[in-house]
Amino acid sequence: MKITFLGVGEAFDDNLPNNSHLLEAESANMLLDCGYSVPQQWFKLGKKADFLDAIWISHQYADHFFGLPMILMRMWEEGRTKPITIFCEKERLEFFSGLLDMAYPGFSKKFNYDMQFVGVEAGRTVALNGLELAFAPMIHSISVLAIKVKEGDRAYCYSGDGQFTDEAVALYQGSDLVIQETYLYDERKIGHACITDAIEMAQANTIKSLALTHLQRDFRKNELPKLRDKIKSDTVNVFIPEPLDQFSL
Repeated sequence: MKITFLGVGEAFDDNLPNNSHLLEAESANMLLDCGYSVPQQWFKLGKKADFLDAIWISHQYADHFFGLPMILMRMWEEGRTKPITIFCEKERLEFFSGLLDMAYPGFSKKFNYDMQFVGVEAGRTVALNGLELAFAPMIHSISVLAIKVKEGDRAYCYSGDGQFTDEAVALYQGSDLVIQETYLYDERKIGHACITDAIEMAQANTIKSLALTHLQRDFRKNELPKLRDKIKSDTVNVFIPEPLDQFSL
């Protein structure tokens, strides 16, 4: 597996694109979240129109889904013919399946590829080619699902937004990489996790690597440089990725 961090920023960051990640595996290629500033990052990679097998949307906030119509449209414009699967929370299925026609009315009828929208639930697994996908709830201002993607003996998790629940910690346990949204250093705020909690959780659950994303913009500019020496662990590889960084599992 290889992860490309397309964006690592919070919703209103003036410098960093929205939190979004590309997973490339032997079995399938998957985009995880697609906020309003993600398409330009995706286009920079120069991938072919048929490259993606699936897209995951963690929750119904604009910085996690507003870019979806643009990516679907560009794949059509560039001649995509392969079907694509779009996963989202079961309760949001109707909303997301109607999003393209809301943004570009009538164009879905012109598509040469099928879009399959699949609603998922916490505690249940689904298959995507040779990948196993599992989900757990997070604590946020609206409903959010974290996702675990497993291929063989490799496992990768992405939080979406929010403080982790007991179910999410169980999902994360033993993973090779967890991408966890962390807003501030040691303070939970408005439905967001914090760095110290995330590191403590990773250390207690045999997580090999922990990527910290979605840092609050002012904290990242003003406080993070003073705290970088504290953001570490003796047992976990803790890092703060930049846009377009890559990580191999």
